[in-house]
Amino acid sequence: MVKTTAILVEELNEYVNPAAKIRRMVNDGRLIPVIRGIYETDRNIPGHYLAPVIYGPSYLSFEFALAYYSLIPEAVYVYTSATFRKRRTKRYKTPFGMYTYRDIPDEAYPVGVVPSYENGYGFFIASPEKAICDELYKISPLGNRKELEEMLFGNLRINEDDFHGLDLDDLHGIASYYHTQNHRLLQSYLKGRI
Repeated sequence: MVKTTAILVEELNEYVNPAAKIRRMVNDGRLIPVIRGIYETDRNIPGHYLAPVIYGPSYLSFEFALAYYSLIPEAVYVYTSATFRKRRTKRYKTPFGMYTYRDIPDEAYPVGVVPSYENGYGFFIASPEKAICDELYKISPLGNRKELEEMLFGNLRINEDDFHGLDLDDLHGIASYYHTQNHRLLQSYLKGRI
């Protein structure tokens, strides 16, 4: 369970020095420091549960979400999340793994985000369609549809059948919120398929 310093101080208010008690609990392994002011009581939880607590508002996306939905064959060892109006990429190395947070356009941020609840932990994650759009946002502009196909099916290694099994209308609609060359190419690619 995630606990902040404020929660712990309240829970330990019968102690003369709650901060000293927190340090002892860390030393005993009963609390695992995640980042400054945030602790976890279970060292075996999946790291993606902590992504929204470390930095927010945010939702899991990019490579992590693509792997979560088995759209890419590679295992992903970084918990990648989308944010907005932060103006820079943030990285956190924790005992639970590496976390990165990067901006997407404000207008696109709330579209295609799915609330999820697992084992008492809540988090937001991009839909498969939204994760593709977020991934296309972070890469350099592509020149044509052939380069787009190479990026999706060659570089990212998304299976074409899995891609075409997605909600292509939704993918087209989500892409309209990004206003980039890559998303215009994606919309053009999808026009003949929806």
